[in-house]
Amino acid sequence: MPLGLVALVGAPNVGKSTLFNRMLGKRLSIVEDSPGITRDRLYGTAEWLTRKFRLVDTGGIEIKKAPFQEEIRAQATIAIEEADVIVFVVDGKVGVTSDDMEVAKILYRSDKPVLLAVNKIDNADLLAEATEFYSLGLGDPIPCSGSHGIGVGDLLDKIVSLLPTEEEDDLEGAIAFSFIGRPNVGKSSLTNRLLGETRVIVKDLAGTTRDSIDTPFEKDGVRYVAIDTAGLVKKGRIYEAVDKYAALRALAAIDRSQVAVLVIDASTGVIDQDRHVCGYALDAHKGIVVVVNKWDLAPKGLQQQDFEEELRKRFKFIDYAQVIFVSAQTGRGVEKILPAVKQAYESCSRRVSTSILNQIIQDAQAMNPTPEFNHGRLKILYASQVSTFPPTFVMFCNDPSFAHFSYTRYLENQLRNSFDYSGSPIHIVYRQKQ
Repeated sequence: MPLGLVALVGAPNVGKSTLFNRMLGKRLSIVEDSPGITRDRLYGTAEWLTRKFRLVDTGGIEIKKAPFQEEIRAQATIAIEEADVIVFVVDGKVGVTSDDMEVAKILYRSDKPVLLAVNKIDNADLLAEATEFYSLGLGDPIPCSGSHGIGVGDLLDKIVSLLPTEEEDDLEGAIAFSFIGRPNVGKSSLTNRLLGETRVIVKDLAGTTRDSIDTPFEKDGVRYVAIDTAGLVKKGRIYEAVDKYAALRALAAIDRSQVAVLVIDASTGVIDQDRHVCGYALDAHKGIVVVVNKWDLAPKGLQQQDFEEELRKRFKFIDYAQVIFVSAQTGRGVEKILPAVKQAYESCSRRVSTSILNQIIQDAQAMNPTPEFNHGRLKILYASQVSTFPPTFVMFCNDPSFAHFSYTRYLENQLRNSFDYSGSPIHIVYRQKQ
């Protein structure tokens, strides 16, 4: 199911980032930082009362050469377009400001649910200060403290109650994939070329995510759903914010996919923004296929082998992904995309019997004993696969703190050597056996 999107908006220095981090705290969320990826901490996945949702901190926006009022206006405007629930954060110690009034005026015109979070209410003596914010006309203020956690649970309760109702997926059984990548790499051209070649388009369905189109089709007896996401509409002073908030569209498409197809422009080569986009799919634990598009425009003399070698150096964290060289313009190589997507899907759905899994783990420990780490040595007593998409394995052990990341990588490699997990991440977690 796609995740709902919650945006924190408000003037600078009201504590949005502190509240953002508090909501993504260990007791509330499942958050993982993958090695090898550098990116702005613009978003996260939070969980409360068994419900997961995307949380976006608009404080990460910087609009160069724009007046201060225009900056917060751009934040609020984009949040209104993208979010399912808006949390308007204000500073309870400072009181109502002209900036707060400016944001409130924008939120009046939205059709989205708005929660008014009065932050920095660190003790009972400050509760009376929250009543001042009734003047904004956005309902009951919710006193809270991002620094101390006071009232955050009440805020999360109300957020979850306002998220869209989860619906059954009408396309169950189909392989859903999305083309992701930075602007102008040829995502739309690839989608059109791929669907044009299959010549079996069923119909276009409006997706549950704004401006996304789900196109179901069938190829060689396999049902697929191609998820295409339109770009942001540029309005006034929002031009400079488009690059960062284009990530929200990619996130929405990734959430609805089982496999993310990362598109890279061969004519420009790999840049940091490609790694950022890939990081979104990696954080969501989706299957990944890398498509190098515009190979017909690649520099003369450049060999695919050399390009792939450089690409894999830059993307060491997805060395399991297939790399395909194509040209949406000529159609060359496009026929390889769907088989790679299907392979990644099958890898993500693969289950390993408990007996075989434990034999692999036992053999791995015998061949390469665990190193000493944190004043102890890890001993894995037994293992179990607990889920798919991605394949997730729990290692029951003496003490999870003794697990070194290099040994986890070693265990992942042993699993990949035993089974074909091309295109799929593998998630390994440790739990102490009582």
